[in-house]
Amino acid sequence: MDIKDFILQNAIIDDGPPVRYQVKPHKRNLDAVNDCESKLRIWSTGKKDPSTQNKTILLVGETGSGKSTMINSLLNYVMGVKDGDDCWFEIVEEMQEASSESITEKVTVYELFGFKGKSISYSLTIIDTPGFGDTRGIERDAMISRTLLDLFRSEEGIHQIDVVGLVLKAPENRLSDRMRYTLDSVMSLFGKDMQRNVVALLSHSDGMPPKNALKALEDSKIRCARKENGQPVYFLFNNCLSTEKTEDTEFGLGQAWQITTRGMKQFTSFLEKSTPQTLEVTVNVLNERIQLEACINNLVERMKHITLKQEEIQQTQKQLEERKEEVKNEKNFTIEVDEPYKEKTPIDGGTWLFWYGGAVTCSTCEENCHYPGCTLAWSPKHCEVMKKGRCTSCTNKCPASDHVKEQKIYVSKTRKVTKTHEELKKKYQEGQQLCENLLENLQTEKENLERERNNWLDQAFRHVICLDQSALNSNSVSTAAHLELLTEMMEERGDQEKVEKLKEISARVDEGTKAALRYCFTYLTDKGSKIKAMLAAPFQR
Repeated sequence: MDIKDFILQNAIIDDGPPVRYQVKPHKRNLDAVNDCESKLRIWSTGKKDPSTQNKTILLVGETGSGKSTMINSLLNYVMGVKDGDDCWFEIVEEMQEASSESITEKVTVYELFGFKGKSISYSLTIIDTPGFGDTRGIERDAMISRTLLDLFRSEEGIHQIDVVGLVLKAPENRLSDRMRYTLDSVMSLFGKDMQRNVVALLSHSDGMPPKNALKALEDSKIRCARKENGQPVYFLFNNCLSTEKTEDTEFGLGQAWQITTRGMKQFTSFLEKSTPQTLEVTVNVLNERIQLEACINNLVERMKHITLKQEEIQQTQKQLEERKEEVKNEKNFTIEVDEPYKEKTPIDGGTWLFWYGGAVTCSTCEENCHYPGCTLAWSPKHCEVMKKGRCTSCTNKCPASDHVKEQKIYVSKTRKVTKTHEELKKKYQEGQQLCENLLENLQTEKENLERERNNWLDQAFRHVICLDQSALNSNSVSTAAHLELLTEMMEERGDQEKVEKLKEISARVDEGTKAALRYCFTYLTDKGSKIKAMLAAPFQR
């Protein structure tokens, strides 16, 4: 495809020089795994040639890192635009749609076809993620991660990645808590097999060695591709190539073109040699994180309800012990206990734009199967905790049809009730022929509840271990936020072996993750207090 074709086809943004043209690609939404409004879209230029090798880049960076300019620079490079050409093409739009939602709010896949032989020998696919860590909050970032999960597991989506490009500013001499949170959000998406494909794309470069950015990367302890000398693999770019050319800017633009052209040659050469990584492990990691989150949050409410049931049994046992003769002689009498029950309570469902809010709950088990964090599912059958039509979170692994998604959750409460001897026998003796009397049955019920409690603890522990074995960033914010609670519960159980393992994992939580946690608790939005409460919820007993 010739540049002239684009000049004839596309609108002029600015007369320049250079003349800036807005590329008008073929646009389509990717059919997401769920049936809500798609947060995924594909924009294509040129005609796809199945015989041409394709390379896929995932670009990630916080808001303002220069990611949009990076994509436009890649487009111009593969089109063969050079210094001195009186044209510049832009495919990333920053304007607002009719819905007032920014175009860059969605995960967008750019497919660049038809330019083989100009600057690269392959076609190029670029996955652009909305900036992590901006002031709209961590629930939005959770939505981005789950949207990527949709993209990676969709039949017509992306199933392998050649390079993950972390877009950072070259002059940065330290990483803010927000940037550390951004990196944590990114690296928590992938399995350990992705490490050698992660590189730094340093924007706003003056061409000098990026000592500041490299130090910031080292301090963050990010796992990425390394050179023989142990230095992170990086590529330099400048962000002002589309600046209007005048006598005052001509010299600086010449240098900017040299820096970017050299960086593009090095980066596309690395990309050509890179071995693509399939996203099977990534999908497993993302699913495992979702399962851990759902398991822990359900665990807290389960533990509370089990404790209340055990307290009811203890009250019953105590009163029956005091009235042993009446029990033995089958006399009719009454006792008063605190009976646990569950009640649906309204919650804040979040904003429509960023959070398809609410909780997925099981009407049969009366449990909160996915809350908080169910950001994309329009209906229970599309929730991430559903596998093959059944829930992986609730006690009985009930069908999706037994679940609802609404702005309510189950909360355990107690009420004073009076029970007769006959009612107690019916509740605790039916179907338990091995037990000789009511007191023995009560003790058996108490032990069954303890086994149930231990089973849920062990399930949460298994999720943590799976992440530790497979995730590139196993000690991410999402995991670290749950380790303390799980460790405390294991200590109460007296399982020293599991306690030591959890403490070992906790000890590996580095300063970068701690900084990311700080950001989660302090980011400046009007929703700060709500999100802080969400994150703190697992620690409340």
